Amino acid sequence: MIFPLSRVFDSMDWRFGFQQYWDYAEDKIKLWNEFEQNIVKRFEQYQVPVVELGKDTPKEAVCQVFEKVNTGGVTLTVFELLTATFAADNFELRKDWERREQAIHAHAVLSGVSNTDFLQAVTLLATRERRQVAFRDHPDGERAPGIGCRRSDMLALRLDEYVQWADSLVAGFETAARFLHSQHLYDARFLPYGSQLIPLAAILTVLGREWEPHDARTKLAQWYWCGVLGELYGGSTETRFSRDLPEVLSWIRDGGPEPRTVYDAQFAVSRLLTLRTRRSAAYKGIYALLLREGARDWKTGEESSIAGYFDASIDIHHVFPQRWCKEQGIEPARCDSIVNKTPLAASTNRSIGGAAPSEYLEKITQGGVPRGTLAEYLQSHLITPEHLSADDFDNYFETRQAALLHRIAIVMGKQPSDDPEEPDEAPADYELLQTDSLAAYPFDESSAAPVGTAL
Repeated sequence: MIFPLSRVFDSMDWRFGFQQYWDYAEDKIKLWNEFEQNIVKRFEQYQVPVVELGKDTPKEAVCQVFEKVNTGGVTLTVFELLTATFAADNFELRKDWERREQAIHAHAVLSGVSNTDFLQAVTLLATRERRQVAFRDHPDGERAPGIGCRRSDMLALRLDEYVQWADSLVAGFETAARFLHSQHLYDARFLPYGSQLIPLAAILTVLGREWEPHDARTKLAQWYWCGVLGELYGGSTETRFSRDLPEVLSWIRDGGPEPRTVYDAQFAVSRLLTLRTRRSAAYKGIYALLLREGARDWKTGEESSIAGYFDASIDIHHVFPQRWCKEQGIEPARCDSIVNKTPLAASTNRSIGGAAPSEYLEKITQGGVPRGTLAEYLQSHLITPEHLSADDFDNYFETRQAALLHRIAIVMGKQPSDDPEEPDEAPADYELLQTDSLAAYPFDESSAAPVGTAL
């Protein structure tokens, strides 16, 4: 009374054997007839839905058809479509990406780069070249295609364009890792925007070694930090990518107007109070700024950037502990803001616990760190040692907030805003804006670490 499913499309012989075994009993023949009608025939007569598309069907239409008929709701990705398209020319895109992925992901800060990110960057480079060719052939520019990396742009990517740019783009991503290391970003965990890597890698691919001189590095860093601290790369960013590539290149190579990303970027003074978790790009950005200052661990004296590179236990921790702040009636908005946090080793944070700063500083000095040395370590975090020794949260907060705003002004090349508004529409030929002064957020350099040379 057990039917083997493997015989469902060839059941006649099995049926004969079944009937013979039961000596052609009427009830067994009736049972088989019902089983055959309700089970076997359903397999034999099942209709498999087929959607047939002609060779001329646009790839965008293929995506739409797939998504509508796919009951699993899984989106057909651009990478999968191009894999199928390139396979017609005997090119295995997936194997090619796996090889390039290994080289890119060898850098921890690039470990989040996906195959779609790579294709977007290739598409930016390919569409830029198409536009240059069009301008060369038609100087009036009437037929020049735009630079872009939207889904439709990526689906229009040709195999020869991919092959042309893929090798140099891998080098561009590797140079991006080098640039990010220079900005004290070492791990994808603390990378403010993974999406900003797409235009960054494309820009560096085109620049080659042109990015290395001081002026070029300074502009590239300003563009990067304006994107991070202006929080401009969340959500849909393809339009910004398509602007970034030509505008940053023109700015660096030809002294053209500053890129729209630099023009648009604003950082509100009040934003420091709302940066409380790693989910925010600006939060991660300020963490990196502290690493740029050479922030040293309070117990070991090792620079946090170096320790973090080799040890994942470096993280952002409270300066005035949460428990102490709660006992003192300090509102969570200030206690948990980035102003009251700094990069420390997990072991150092555990030794701090919930004690008052004056208590844990004493504990650290008793552990063998001289007071003068500890003061230097605190200053490397833009902290005034006297404020911690006196458990003076208010003066600590005000002084450190001013110090952070000063550093933000330096890397963005513009003043933080007290009352941010939407930026005006920039004219097509807007001129390079100059930062006349950073005096709006002065900082007493005698009480904390020096600013040092910008960028």
